[in-house]
Amino acid sequence: MDRQRMEMTNYGLLIHNHILKLRMLLNRHRHKRIDRRVRTVWVRDWIGRRSAVGFYAQLLDELRCEDTVSFKNFLRVDPTMFQEIVNRLTPRLQKKDTWYRKALPVGLKVAITLRYLATGDSYHSLMYLFRVPHNTISNLVVQVCEAIISEYAEDVINTPTEEAEWLAISQEFSDMWQFHHVLGALDGKHVAIKCPAGGGSKYYNYKGFHSIVLMGLVDANYKFKWVNVGAPGACSDAQIWNQSDLKNHIIDENMHIPKAEPLPNDDKDIPYFIVGDDAFALRSWLMKPFSRRNMTLEERVFNYRLSRSRRVVENAFGILANRFQCLLSTLKQEPNNVVSIILACVCLHNIMRIRYPGDQNILLDREDENHHLLPGAWRDETNLKDIDDVQDRNYPSKAAKQQRLYLKHYYSSPAGKVPWQERMVQ
Repeated sequence: MDRQRMEMTNYGLLIHNHILKLRMLLNRHRHKRIDRRVRTVWVRDWIGRRSAVGFYAQLLDELRCEDTVSFKNFLRVDPTMFQEIVNRLTPRLQKKDTWYRKALPVGLKVAITLRYLATGDSYHSLMYLFRVPHNTISNLVVQVCEAIISEYAEDVINTPTEEAEWLAISQEFSDMWQFHHVLGALDGKHVAIKCPAGGGSKYYNYKGFHSIVLMGLVDANYKFKWVNVGAPGACSDAQIWNQSDLKNHIIDENMHIPKAEPLPNDDKDIPYFIVGDDAFALRSWLMKPFSRRNMTLEERVFNYRLSRSRRVVENAFGILANRFQCLLSTLKQEPNNVVSIILACVCLHNIMRIRYPGDQNILLDREDENHHLLPGAWRDETNLKDIDDVQDRNYPSKAAKQQRLYLKHYYSSPAGKVPWQERMVQ
C-alpha cells in the first residue's frame, strides 16, 4: 500500500513538473509576442522636430519673405498663388488633431505635392527634405492632387459648349497664327509609368516602355481646353480619339460648334475644324497636313500654314513637362493615381496660363521678323514622347478631302496668302 502511494505521489509530481514547464514555455512565448508588437520608436526624433526646424517651417518661409523668385523656382508657383491654393484646399484636406498625433498643416501637404510635381523626386528624398515619413507622403500626394482636380478642374479645363466660346478661340488662331476657323490643336503624349501588377503588355507602347496617354485639345494661348487621360500606352492616337467623348459629341452635334461661314475675303462657307497630325482621320471638322510625298507648292504652303497653328499643342506639352518634371520621370504609382497626378498638373498649368500668361514664354517656339522659326527652349530638354501614328482604318471622307483642297487653293490665293509663305516652303 505504501509503495502504491509512493508511485502515485511520484506520478503526481511528474505531472506537476510538466505543467510548470508548459506554463514557462507559454509565458516565454507570450512575452516574445508582446515584445514583437511593442514599437521601439513611434516617431523618429528628427521627424518630430519638423515644426521647429523643418524645411516648410523655416526655409520656405524665408523664401516667401526674402526671395520670391527662388520660392517660385522651388514650387513652380509664386507665394500668392501658393497661398490661394492652400486656402481653397483647406476644407478638403484639413484633418483633426488626435490625442497622440497632430495633423499635418495643409500648407505642408501642398508644398510637398508641388515639389513632387515639379521634380519627380522620390518619396524618400522628400521625406528627408520635409521631415515627413515617406509612406505618409505617398498618400498625401495623391490626396492633394485629387483635391486640386475637385477644386479647379471645372473652372480651368472648360471645354467650350457655346458658339461664342468656340468663335473666341477661332479668332485667337486667326489673329496669332493666320489660320482661320480653327477650334483647337489636338495631339497626344506618353507619360512613362512603372508596369502595374498584372498589367502585361497593356501599357507597353511601341517605343519600348510602359505608359499612360495624355491627349489634349489646346487653344491658341497654350491652354488645355479638353483632356483625355488614362488610356494605356499600347493604344494609338486614333484609337483614343475615336473612343473619346469629345469626338462623339462633335459627331452628334452636341458641342454647338459654329455653322460654316466664309473665310476672310472669301464667299464660300467653310466649316470650323480642329487641326491635328497624320495620326487622325481627315474629316470636315478635323484638318491635317497633306502627305509629304510629291507635294505641290500649294500643298507645301497649306502644310506650312496649318503647322503654325498646330504647333501650339506641342508647345503646350513642352511647357507642361518642363514646369512639372514628374511627367518626365517614370511614375511608380498605380494607374488611377497616375491619372490624378497628370490631371492635377494640367489644372495647375492652365491656372498659370490664365493668371500669368507671359510666364515661361521663353520656352515657346517663336518667329523672328522674317518669320523663321526660333525653337523654344523646351525642345532642348527631355520631353514627353509622341504617340505613334497607326491609322486604324481612318479613311478620309470625300467632303473632308474636298474641303482641304479648297483650303489649299485659298491659302495660295490673294484672299488668304501671307507675304512670306512661299519663301518659307522653298
